[in-house]
Amino acid sequence: MKLKQYFYLLLVCSIISCKSEKKELAKVEISTNKKPNIIVIIADDAGYIDFGFMGSEDLETPQLDKLATNGIIFTDAHVSATVCAPSRAGLITGRYQQRFGFEANNTGDKKSGDVGLASDVVTIADVFKKNNYKTIALGKWHLGAKEHNHPNQRGFEDFYGFLAGSRSYFPLKNPSTNHMLQHNGERVIFDGYLTDVLGDKSVSYVEEHKNEPYFMYLSYNAVHTPMEAKEVDLEKYKDHPRKTLAAMTWSLDENIGKLVDKLEETDQLDNTLIFFLSDNGGANNNTSKNGPLKGFKGNKFEGGHRVPFIIHWPKELKGNKVFDGLSSSLDIFTTSLAAAGIYEDKNLGLDGVNLVPYLKEEIAGDPHDKLFWRKLNEAAVRIGDEKLVRLEGYGSTLYNLKNDLGETSDLTQSDKKTSENLHKELELWETGLIAPLWDEEEWMDVTFHIQKRLMENKPILYTSPGEMRKYLKKQSYN
Repeated sequence: MKLKQYFYLLLVCSIISCKSEKKELAKVEISTNKKPNIIVIIADDAGYIDFGFMGSEDLETPQLDKLATNGIIFTDAHVSATVCAPSRAGLITGRYQQRFGFEANNTGDKKSGDVGLASDVVTIADVFKKNNYKTIALGKWHLGAKEHNHPNQRGFEDFYGFLAGSRSYFPLKNPSTNHMLQHNGERVIFDGYLTDVLGDKSVSYVEEHKNEPYFMYLSYNAVHTPMEAKEVDLEKYKDHPRKTLAAMTWSLDENIGKLVDKLEETDQLDNTLIFFLSDNGGANNNTSKNGPLKGFKGNKFEGGHRVPFIIHWPKELKGNKVFDGLSSSLDIFTTSLAAAGIYEDKNLGLDGVNLVPYLKEEIAGDPHDKLFWRKLNEAAVRIGDEKLVRLEGYGSTLYNLKNDLGETSDLTQSDKKTSENLHKELELWETGLIAPLWDEEEWMDVTFHIQKRLMENKPILYTSPGEMRKYLKKQSYN
């Protein structure tokens, strides 16, 4: 069964298609004097099909499924990068992160130091704070740990989370500054499980600020490694083949449900615009699944950047729908500003699109005609159904996603004209970028190997620097 047909059956709904040309984006008319709350919920390294609403048959996510049923599911949504840090940089700025050199993972190599977001880059929190919204970031930051990049310096009045890219889900005895749970710079000593702690904080925040508009960036580290779960949840899934991931996903879903329940209890849910997505495709080291998609976190195939995506805003958008248009996490910034009646986007150079007119069927077609990806020596471009994957020092492959979602049939030789056109479009886009401010050091050879083997439809021999060293050592003995 085709992926698109599955979503239609799942929600028992139909999508009316039309062929009218795109109209100029209309401003969203807010039918209330109170500005909407905006909540962006991010899962970490989650697989494309690892939620009930995306078709999972073994992972249980009843709370997210309910949110999806009452909201809108996107089938062709993408993040701007295939790894955590640059993906978050794109989302939080609404711009292709390569425009300001944030191209690789982490926030700087040993030579360049901790660079992170450039000081002159405007974040979504900067704009909302300027426009009298309360702003809070919860959970994983991973956008730079120096003082100028602390969330409190990047538009967030409140930060309750940690600065690093990952950490244990349980209390640490002597955590580093980057790994400690903190509230605005002060260490927080906590008991229990971090996913629960972040969920509880999100609930208390919406209770405390129910009479004023707020922007919440709720960035869970679940289901990123280390693979750790509560004993009660591990017991629940003791016979599950993906026991720890199932337990971690259950806890994530449970805590999102607590937040939604509090919004409903305090009469905020109807006028709260909620986005839910994963920061990139499922990783190869957490037992996640990307279903029909080729690849995984870190490479430029669909499994690396096509993600589960929900929008829920009952006051303005009818739920129980599926949206098939080509969309991006870059659209979150633009859509949020339009929903709040903030019209500064022309001065910000945003690469995203206001999705609301498309979701209201005021505009037909795809929000994006083209999307681009680049991380150091890997790159890709999507125009319509055609996608080109490029690997510097090796070559490129061409796919038609409508006929070949799994990206197995290279059309380069049979459709040279399309291949040349996509190459030109990618190179033209690159003229608006700056050189990456850091690379990924020892990972470069690993990611080259993975991308090359995927392009050749061959098995991947190693997925980390450690595995690469063992493989090469073994080969030298043979």
